[in-house]
Amino acid sequence: MGKPEIIGSLRSTYTRVVCMACEEKGIEYVLTETLLGSSELFAVHPFGKMPLLRHGDFELYESKAIATYLDRSFPGPQLIPSDPRLAGVVEQWVSLVNTVMDVTLTRTYLLAYAAPKTTDGKPDRKAIEAVVPAVRQQIGILNEAVAETGHLAGDQFTLADINLLPILYWVRQLPEGADAFAAAPHLAAYYERHATRPSFKATTPPSGPPSRAKPS
Repeated sequence: MGKPEIIGSLRSTYTRVVCMACEEKGIEYVLTETLLGSSELFAVHPFGKMPLLRHGDFELYESKAIATYLDRSFPGPQLIPSDPRLAGVVEQWVSLVNTVMDVTLTRTYLLAYAAPKTTDGKPDRKAIEAVVPAVRQQIGILNEAVAETGHLAGDQFTLADINLLPILYWVRQLPEGADAFAAAPHLAAYYERHATRPSFKATTPPSGPPSRAKPS
């Protein structure tokens, strides 16, 4: 079937998740960079979101679905454990991050800096100040979650960790996010440890703000 083709942008946290999954499993893949809302995305995804997967004549969208397909289709380390309890914990964290934390940390806090809805183009301070308490709360929750093992699910690196790390990459670069990290030593150590992984380094996005792609 040839190499999987990932269509999206490394500035998109969810495209990076899929690319990291490929890197972790040793899958040779092709990344085709595109813009949010491009005709190529709309040709497959009804809302033009990224990333997309093409593998032979098979097409798939939504990052969790793509990562699951790759994990089941290729050899290499299991990203979703076969143990049903651990698999359930992975699913739990992927769902929580995608449906709650990404909305706070990326779609509200980060975009108030990267794509502010202000007339002068400056960071939206009102939106930032309003969301900071939730940012601190969620960073605190993550800090406790990784305190015991340094992972979100059991004591192994899984899709749950892959799904979170690209979000943390951006959040910790901003002042309020950096302050929240400083008060979360377990999460800070977790990030520093896993940021050394080859899969994380190989998928570092180019400079510039993250894609405005919606979570997928």
